[in-house]
Amino acid sequence: MRIGVKFGTALSALFLLAACETPPGAGGDEFGNGLNENGVPSELSRSFAENVGDRVYFAFDSSVLDSEAQRTLERQAGWLRDHGDLNVVIEGHCDERGTREYNLALGERRANAASEYLQSLGISAARISTVSYGKERPAALGSDESAWSQNRRSVTVLAR
Repeated sequence: MRIGVKFGTALSALFLLAACETPPGAGGDEFGNGLNENGVPSELSRSFAENVGDRVYFAFDSSVLDSEAQRTLERQAGWLRDHGDLNVVIEGHCDERGTREYNLALGERRANAASEYLQSLGISAARISTVSYGKERPAALGSDESAWSQNRRSVTVLAR
């Protein structure tokens, strides 16, 4: 009988939690939608990533923007011109090879390369900030070229 009571109590708690809604202003916008870490609606961030492209990739030990990276940043610049109320944080990332210190510096060079290219396309430096995570936030786990190539990147994150 005790097991049934415990199960019933646990089930009631689960239903209660499932019925809870995030109130406006508490991690969501006025419509109850989630916000990214920088206060931008998650759906807008998702749309930016899917339709414009939020990341560019780099060759091993490089911060040089290839033509594909430049095209992605050109789409980002066009989108940002249409959304002048938003800023961006450009994150620099590296693969797992190299020391922590080296990869932090390389990640910074990658973020700065993307920032400088956006600025050359008319996006104000006041709307852009950069951060390097080095190898601390991999997009893909693994110790092979497939994983490494996904981790050598900069990511443009929308911000308020």
